[in-house]
Amino acid sequence: MPKILDGKKVALETEESLKERVATLKEQIGYPPTLATILVGDDPASATYVRMKGNACERVGMNSIKVEMPETTTTDELLEKIEELNSNKQVNGILLQHPVPSQINERLCFDAIDKDKDVDGVTCLGFGNMAMGEKAYGSCTPQGIMRLLDYYEIEIEGKHAVVVGRSPILGKPMSMMLLNKNATVTICHSKTKNLENIVSNADLVVGAVGIPKFIKSDWIKDEAIVIDAGYHPEKCGDIDLDEVIERCGAYTPVPGGVGPMTINTLILQTVEACEGSK
Repeated sequence: MPKILDGKKVALETEESLKERVATLKEQIGYPPTLATILVGDDPASATYVRMKGNACERVGMNSIKVEMPETTTTDELLEKIEELNSNKQVNGILLQHPVPSQINERLCFDAIDKDKDVDGVTCLGFGNMAMGEKAYGSCTPQGIMRLLDYYEIEIEGKHAVVVGRSPILGKPMSMMLLNKNATVTICHSKTKNLENIVSNADLVVGAVGIPKFIKSDWIKDEAIVIDAGYHPEKCGDIDLDEVIERCGAYTPVPGGVGPMTINTLILQTVEACEGSK
């Protein structure tokens, strides 16, 4: 039987250990670790994600500061708010909720976040440090996937890993993290030719393309490790798991696989940032 990589289970276990670490920090410094979230505009999905992050903070005893800014916010106004949070010694992590309104230079604002508070792993500096094997907070979804693989003792070294997707917060950092663990990595995207053939040779497949069931089950070879980082309203991911579950080596269920690990990693990295700032 294939191994189920249960992200919900790992996230719950991590939360229990984080409660103790948060309590210890509160005793040592007089206040709990604090995550500041910035929501620009009133996109309902973004508001839901921010609320979920706040709830996760609350469950482990952390503090969360919710910054809400209007849809008409300018780049300069957002940069000013980020600088204010950078300067606040009681703020350990800063999360700028993606996407921001189109008039804002999102990359400039991401890169304004202090590297020591970049717990969402979105800055160019953080990505570069991570890729070079230096100390950095990884982008939360791929870092959560790496934690999941580690928890279930999935061997990565020497494996051919195929990452389908090249987004700056998922596909690209995922590829670098796997490379740093000595996988042989192929990155595929919308312009890749013969995608089916490439996926069929993968020992480990990561679906990170953002299209429901884009990767077909018959593309995936027997005993492959199947990581589905997608989630869609149809309650499915980027990989058609139905026909592959019985013959793969391990897989992440949708929902309950990668999803819970993303916010959990954000909370974990905020606690680590607080521990590192003492």
